[in-house]
Amino acid sequence: MSTMAIEVLDSLRPAIATAAATLVQTLHDGNAILTCGNGGSAAEALHLAEELTGRYRGNRPALRAQCLCADPTALTCIANDFGFEQVFARQLEAIGRPGDLLVAFSTSGKSPNVLRALHVAKERGIKTLGLLGGQGGPALLLCGQALVIDGVDSAAIQEAHQMILHMLCEACEVAFPSRKA
Repeated sequence: MSTMAIEVLDSLRPAIATAAATLVQTLHDGNAILTCGNGGSAAEALHLAEELTGRYRGNRPALRAQCLCADPTALTCIANDFGFEQVFARQLEAIGRPGDLLVAFSTSGKSPNVLRALHVAKERGIKTLGLLGGQGGPALLLCGQALVIDGVDSAAIQEAHQMILHMLCEACEVAFPSRKA
């Protein structure tokens, strides 16, 4: 990892700790982590959800998480019937509950479908955490918490987001210890 990336992540350390605490508390309260994003950010959203439901390092209990990018039949049905800007919002309307946490990944903070999901989350009492890039874009104002990686290089932003999502998983490993065999 570059020196610049280390400096950026170090500057976000308090915000990452707060985000990790929110994620852990959401799970402790019996609520779900829902994730979304587009392209490489969709892959990161899927990665976070699978690390929580499956495992990160240890064989801890499975944690409630679902990626809103994961079901191609839902995505194509919703996109066809309601428009692509609704693909995450419509699913959030169906499964999101007050107290859940939506983790939205976006390198620009401008994706219409992510913005619409953040609006729905706010309307429904679903907490929001944005892993954003650039200056955060319009998504920044819709997120209860945001971790913004300043810059325009999507690959570098996604690299930093990947490190952050692993830090969030690490917090879950501590909060939900591995089961003894």
